[in-house]
Amino acid sequence: MSQTRRLISPWFISTLLCLVYVGIVILSNKGNPLALVTIGTRFSEGVAAEQGGTEGYDGQFNYFIARNPETASQFLDVPAYRFQRVLFPMLGRLLAFGQADLIPWSFLLINLVSLAVGTYLLEKLLVTYGVSRWYALTYGLTLGTLGSVRLSLSEPLAYALVMGGIILARNKRWLWAAVVFALAALAKETTLIFVGAYGLYLLTQRDIKNALLLGIISVLPFAVWQLILKATLGSMGIGSGGAMATSFELIPFAGVAKIWTETPAEVRPTILLVLGPILLIFVLIPTVWALWAGIKAIQRHKWSTEVSLLLVNGAVMLFVPFSTYREPIGILRFIVGLQIAVIIFAAQHKRFRVLRNSTLWIVTVFFVASLVTG
Repeated sequence: MSQTRRLISPWFISTLLCLVYVGIVILSNKGNPLALVTIGTRFSEGVAAEQGGTEGYDGQFNYFIARNPETASQFLDVPAYRFQRVLFPMLGRLLAFGQADLIPWSFLLINLVSLAVGTYLLEKLLVTYGVSRWYALTYGLTLGTLGSVRLSLSEPLAYALVMGGIILARNKRWLWAAVVFALAALAKETTLIFVGAYGLYLLTQRDIKNALLLGIISVLPFAVWQLILKATLGSMGIGSGGAMATSFELIPFAGVAKIWTETPAEVRPTILLVLGPILLIFVLIPTVWALWAGIKAIQRHKWSTEVSLLLVNGAVMLFVPFSTYREPIGILRFIVGLQIAVIIFAAQHKRFRVLRNSTLWIVTVFFVASLVTG
């Protein structure tokens, strides 16, 4: 394969387009890389919302942690929740040698590499299933990954590690898969959904030894870190959520229903018009399909790791909090795991219509430009 052909690939195109995009953002902000961090005055300067304080976005909390972990809690909305995703900001601090001015650049480097690696690994996985590698663009060119690079978020790193864990698990290298999933959990706790899916599969195969190996090694570092957060910050991070967060729902899709019931009557039509199509096309239809396809596969006695990933990621979507469903960027970040599960399952079962339809997720990358200013 020639050098040119190797570069004309999903991982390269996704990374190149992302680099161009963030370059435009930086240049449009007079060359200031802090534009990628999206700092608001409410948390950085203590200006209350009533006094005109701006919210910024979640990348600012990664920056505050990386800049000075010892004083960061005073700049965080919910310190334990933000600190539980410690891997990305600490890597950023390490690469920047503790220099605050370099942290936005180290964040960008980490996430560009993570975007490239995650897309590349999915590309290779698709080839092993015998389908086109170009469906990897459905991962590399969406808000949850490419958009998160622009926002200095941990998703690109977390899901690149998840992709590594998936490939290791596919090759039955459960010990190394567990180690990689443990790192992913310290980047973003929602990646533990994949550990649960693999654990469920191993239990159905009565592989208790590897189920315990995977569960203990993947979860133990995260659990220990939660205890450290409890001791130092007064609470665990898991389940606490960021500012104005609500808890996971007990009734399926209650988080979606509350968008209507918890919204003032005068703005309901606008909310329905703007948020409704986003949820329906990119979240609800894929979730319902994932559950339906997974259940049908089990009924046909075709249980596999791919089926388990699909079912568990789909089932989690039923109980996602109202506060996540009501925020377009929040829910589109959350569904990265579902996207991966759908793509892998469809590839394994040669569901080409599903693979083609999954490319609609690429549209989500445009929301980051329209909903967040830097």
